[in-house]
Amino acid sequence: MSASQSSLCQRRNDCRGCGSEDLELILDLGQQPCANALLGSVKEFESELSFPLEIFHCKNCHLVQLLDVVDAEHLFGHYLYLTGMSETMRVHFASYAQFVVATAGLAQNPGLVVDVASNDGSLLKAFQNLGSEVLGIEPAKNVAAIAEQAGVPTESAFFSEEEAKRIRKSHGPAAVCCANNVLAHVDDTQGFLAGMRTLVEPEGYVVVEAPQLWHLIENLEYDTAYHEHLCYLSVTALAGIFSRAGLFLESVHDVSVHGGSLRYVARPQGVLDDHDPAVYKRIEAEKRVGLNDSSRLKTFAHDVARNRETLVAMVREFRNHGKTVAAYGAPAKGNTLLNYCGLTAEDIEFTVDRSQLKQGRFLPGTHIPILHPDELLKRQPDYVMILPWNIADEIVAQQAEYRKRGGRFIVPIPRPRVLE
Repeated sequence: MSASQSSLCQRRNDCRGCGSEDLELILDLGQQPCANALLGSVKEFESELSFPLEIFHCKNCHLVQLLDVVDAEHLFGHYLYLTGMSETMRVHFASYAQFVVATAGLAQNPGLVVDVASNDGSLLKAFQNLGSEVLGIEPAKNVAAIAEQAGVPTESAFFSEEEAKRIRKSHGPAAVCCANNVLAHVDDTQGFLAGMRTLVEPEGYVVVEAPQLWHLIENLEYDTAYHEHLCYLSVTALAGIFSRAGLFLESVHDVSVHGGSLRYVARPQGVLDDHDPAVYKRIEAEKRVGLNDSSRLKTFAHDVARNRETLVAMVREFRNHGKTVAAYGAPAKGNTLLNYCGLTAEDIEFTVDRSQLKQGRFLPGTHIPILHPDELLKRQPDYVMILPWNIADEIVAQQAEYRKRGGRFIVPIPRPRVLE
């Protein structure tokens, strides 16, 4: 790495879950730019930075993780992903809030709901609709401002145990502290959870939702690996980290978002005296399917390489036959996939995205221009690759006219295929 790269990226030599140094490399996705570092102009291409994207497995606690840690301010100080842009996520958040209100009894005993890494406030807006007092904690100042403008009280800060003490002192204890799709982003996993515990003590609820490792392995979701995602979480690894953070798991629930996630509901130790028995059953199930097995993880790496070969061959065959190929979306996962596969603007002419924050920019590494979705009908490419494949149904429904005119969609994960 260059001096500028090394100043922004530090490599750990121990597991962030248990401190062990017994770590094995299971998947190398190469040098990659930060997945949300969209470029504003062609002038920025030459100064673009990239960092190692390698996934390791801890043989002691079985936490799967990155060891190369990119500076958090560089990753999150100015952010372009808004959760509220997806109808799928808005529907999910409405259900999420109803679940939490019922679980924590907020209808009978109202209290403060804090969402850590609250993005544009979409989840907290769902809680407001149910009558809850809310507070968002969001590190990206530009996104925090968007939430404030939408009427969601939000403080711009990176969350930690010390920050939790400050928030508790200024706002009082929270009835519920949520962390939606963020736990995998933090370097100090245990300290982050301990901060959540601090906010809700003595008897509140900690609710964490995060993509699960099993779906990543089983469905070949390697594109969900990027520098923001430092950990790839299993119940096996997280149960131990929750315990060390002073929390026990009351329940764990399957949810469908982000390619398959788990919702963890925890209480401070003292409210519970151990994890629920169902948690231990999930740990045994993960062991049975080989989630902690080095050989199974290496098979996953082999399958990832085959996915790349198949996808690249498909796209380039279309191009060789004079067909035009574009993409839909500019999600972080799409940038991991495109950069790992070596697909650039020579292969995919453009992508489109509904977010005005992304339109007019270029994808990192591949330098594919991001346009308004109207361009699909104006240009009518022969094929469109859906990069946020987890909401493919929503996108296909939105673009019914493009399909009616003969356009065809490519879904790259778990196996590259053209939708019939």
